[in-house]
Amino acid sequence: MEKEENPKSEKINTDHKGDGSDAHEDNVQNLENEKNDNVEDIKKLPEEKILDLEDKLARTFAEMENQRRRFEKEKEEAYEYGGFSFAKEALTLIDNLERSKQILGSDESLKNSEALKKTLEHFDVIIKDLISIFSKNNIKPIESLNKKLDPNFHQAMIEIEDDQKDPGTIIQEIQKGFTIKDRLLRPSLVGVSKKSSNKEEKNTKNQENIDKK
Repeated sequence: MEKEENPKSEKINTDHKGDGSDAHEDNVQNLENEKNDNVEDIKKLPEEKILDLEDKLARTFAEMENQRRRFEKEKEEAYEYGGFSFAKEALTLIDNLERSKQILGSDESLKNSEALKKTLEHFDVIIKDLISIFSKNNIKPIESLNKKLDPNFHQAMIEIEDDQKDPGTIIQEIQKGFTIKDRLLRPSLVGVSKKSSNKEEKNTKNQENIDKK
């Protein structure tokens, strides 16, 4: 009985030994594969890191350059247009002088008097000096009278019938406009010409007659 059982036990042991050998070989193969993968990763990692660092460095330099340009632009604008608000407020001096001239000139008790004439002359001198000072600081008046209306520099306040001028021609300056360097400080408030109503009706009738013919 024992002799019959031994071959079976040996077979069983042999079978177990075979299973263990296959598992061991699989583990060894897995370790070899992992080792090879690690070696490849180690070889690629420094290159990838260098590429990442180069990319980050390039982005950093680009951002620094953008910041430098923004700073230079802001500094230039602060230097060029830093007095924008002050200049705009200072224009009220000219406005007040112009209003004072109109008020004095319309005063019946002062009309045609020597005192009024001299006073208005002094006002004109002051206004001229102020505009000269502004011009030296690149604050210049906008030419308006007899010019075509330009929405970039003029703001039409009223329309005045005038058949001698082309429609849209500036024939009255209500408030003088100014520019500071290449920017609009404030627009000129103006009155523009338009055709008289009678002439417009006449032109309309003439056009209708022409169309009928």
